[in-house]
Amino acid sequence: MRGDHELILFKPSGRTKDNIGNEIVIDPVETAVLCDLRSVGRNEFYSAATAGMAPEMVFVMHPYEYSGEQQVIFEGVRYQVIRTYSEHDEEVELVCGKVKGK
Repeated sequence: MRGDHELILFKPSGRTKDNIGNEIVIDPVETAVLCDLRSVGRNEFYSAATAGMAPEMVFVMHPYEYSGEQQVIFEGVRYQVIRTYSEHDEEVELVCGKVKGK
């Protein structure tokens, strides 16, 4: 992995409760990491399309940098993580589609 591109892992704001039930607002968190790009395979594209998903980008990064974020930002465009794939411990692929309306 060369890591030629910058990807921002995005955790949106939300609400949770502490151990005694008080509501806590969670601020959005953005983390910049380096990644590689791969194209979405033809089979994956058409299989996802039948399920109503539209994969557009595959980002490849180190698995220790990914903490389950469901949205990423690449070149100013927000993407939803459709699925992750890791064949070995050195890379994780994030298959992503554009977030509509963002």
